[in-house]
Amino acid sequence: MLGARTWLGRGLLLPCARAGLAASPRGSSSRDKDRSVTVSSSGPMPAGGKGSRTNCSPSTPQKVPNRLINEKSPYLLQHAYNPVDWYPWGQEAFDKARKENKPIFLSVGYSTCHWCHMMEEESFQNEEIGRLLSEDFVSVKVDREERPDVDKVYMTFVQATSSGGGWPMNVWLTPNLQPFVGGTYFPLEDGLTRVGFRTVLLRIREQWKQNKNTLLENSQRVTAALLARSEISMGDRQLPPSGATMNSRCFQQLDEGYDEEYGGFAEAPKFPTPVILSFLFSYWLSHRLTQDGSRAQQMALHTLKMMANGGIRDHVGQGFHRYSTDRQWHIPHFEKMLYDQAQLAVAYSQAFQISGDEFYSDVARGILQYVARNLSHRSGGFCSAEDADSPPERGMQPKEGAFYVWTVKEVQQLLPEPVPGATEPLTSGQLLMKHYGLTEAGNISPSQDPQGELHGRNVLTVRYSLELTAARFGLDVEAVRTLLNTGLEKLFQARKHRPRPHLDSKMLASWNGLMVSGFAVTGAVLGLERLINYATNGAKFLKRHMFDVASGRLMRTCYAGSGGTVEHSNPPCWGFLEDYAFVVRGLLDLYEASQESSWLEWALRLQDAQDRLFWDSQGGGYFCSEAELGAGLPLRLKDDQDGAEPSANSVSAHNLLRLHGFTGHKDWMDKCVSLLTAFSERLRRVPVALPEMVRALSAHQQTLKQVLILANGDPSSFLSRQLPFLSTLRRLEDRATAYVCENQACSVPITEPCELRKLLHQ
Repeated sequence: MLGARTWLGRGLLLPCARAGLAASPRGSSSRDKDRSVTVSSSGPMPAGGKGSRTNCSPSTPQKVPNRLINEKSPYLLQHAYNPVDWYPWGQEAFDKARKENKPIFLSVGYSTCHWCHMMEEESFQNEEIGRLLSEDFVSVKVDREERPDVDKVYMTFVQATSSGGGWPMNVWLTPNLQPFVGGTYFPLEDGLTRVGFRTVLLRIREQWKQNKNTLLENSQRVTAALLARSEISMGDRQLPPSGATMNSRCFQQLDEGYDEEYGGFAEAPKFPTPVILSFLFSYWLSHRLTQDGSRAQQMALHTLKMMANGGIRDHVGQGFHRYSTDRQWHIPHFEKMLYDQAQLAVAYSQAFQISGDEFYSDVARGILQYVARNLSHRSGGFCSAEDADSPPERGMQPKEGAFYVWTVKEVQQLLPEPVPGATEPLTSGQLLMKHYGLTEAGNISPSQDPQGELHGRNVLTVRYSLELTAARFGLDVEAVRTLLNTGLEKLFQARKHRPRPHLDSKMLASWNGLMVSGFAVTGAVLGLERLINYATNGAKFLKRHMFDVASGRLMRTCYAGSGGTVEHSNPPCWGFLEDYAFVVRGLLDLYEASQESSWLEWALRLQDAQDRLFWDSQGGGYFCSEAELGAGLPLRLKDDQDGAEPSANSVSAHNLLRLHGFTGHKDWMDKCVSLLTAFSERLRRVPVALPEMVRALSAHQQTLKQVLILANGDPSSFLSRQLPFLSTLRRLEDRATAYVCENQACSVPITEPCELRKLLHQ
């Protein structure tokens, strides 16, 4: 912990939780795990009024818009009618702070963040707070999804000077952008054990006037310490650590934290964290005949099954919510993020590949059905997220989870039909309520609902297997399956009449790249061409709307306009490392699924651009942002944690290995080795923080096999031009012919699938 701000007291923690971080102290209500508490207390937060959502439209003519009205970000537009003199992140705000010698108040969030909404309604819509922020500070609002570099830099400060992080993130900066105070969600007023936002502002205003030099000195000292702590470099090391050792250590750390009963790797809150599941599947693959290998498979499959049966999955409309606030995966934080859907589709597809159990393939299809229906844009791109909050009925105040929860009365009215053949009087509604655990009083504990928003409501969560439900009522299993599916479809149709949660229609290159992977991999595994077509359309969208041909650079964001159009900010927001890494991964997955070499060619071009813009030629690895784009920020970081999303350096390590395999270009293998070497210390210290990079390290140090299938034997193909040795391979008898190659030395030609399978298992 870095010492800072002792004069003010600790900031408040974890509103919209960050995956992989401790939330609140043990003993607080599990639903408060995604909310703000003081470091020293686990008491409940004070109730706050929920005003109507600011909606970036002049439907409230008495309010005058601030300069955020000119932005494209849905999150910034939500604050366009606050009585705060907000600035977007940029030189205009920095110049004003320097000219007027005022501290900068930086507030970072995103448009589907429940506790960002709460702080806006309690504080940023407050006229007195608006005056304080406008007169004594230069107030800057940032969409963390637009500017992940800004978010990462100041989140590093908040995490280092408190015991956690989350959104909204609120940080006070010097005019030179160095942080000196930070926290997350602040309630408006003081509580018994916490400092309110009004008090914080008044104290900082006073300290800036009375003790500014001390603040500046502390800020410089903390920034220097963060700079030293965050440095990731090869140093004197020549090679990365042993992949086998890191693999084993990462597995052991996961095994120690595994929840035997409910799956997952934490008490609460529980995030899906697909990077961990992918690691476990890879570990099983290389340790299939060992006890640890079987254990890894069991941990991953059990976690995926418990998640799919829990309330974190939307059983009515499909897709997964962002995380569970309890250990049982029962009560979710209801927002739905594109990056979760993308990665979970791949995880469930892998589970089907490994187990052969169609339960997992059904879940994967359901996820992609949800994305195609609710997050897809006419352009072929994918929108970012759906909100946790929505009005229970039109014209009412938004409430968390309102769109997703049910009362017993609603279900009984929708499903009154008697079930024939049951051993006791039974309606379709009663059958569904029994199977999914609905009760008259609601199945959400008051400790999970401190604001009382979910009283008497139910979250659907599978309580029994189909076999047990069928046995309970003396019914055939298939009959129960049909009745439940019919009932869920009726609930789905009824739910269409509810006000929908807010859609964040911003489209990010990085998350669209992940989604291309989700559709491509699942389509290839399940043999569904229509899913691969979605991936293809997503890649076409990226090339048409998020790629600048002249410079060869990706754009970070674009936005859904009216009439199905796509709009861009001016000037455009250029891509960050994660945009390149995730899009390259998506293109490689799409190439393997479709065999369209144009996607491989574009992936090579984007990797060249990524190397040019982000590679650290001195220390190895990739910086998260371009040097020019982050000018003025106190840190230029290399992300070192695989969390809800994988680290872009972890994904890049995989991409470099794959691209080397496709092209034989030595430079990409050298970069992969340098990257893994740069992260050596982090890998040795806490491999569980980088499971995706541990996978890449293991793959690098194993002898990888390439499977080449000649369908047409075209010696002039793009791949043949990259790998000249392919021109020596021929099809046998005009049949599809496979070769298994290692280090560009290939097996005898194979034309029978069973022979290929046998060779791969050797």
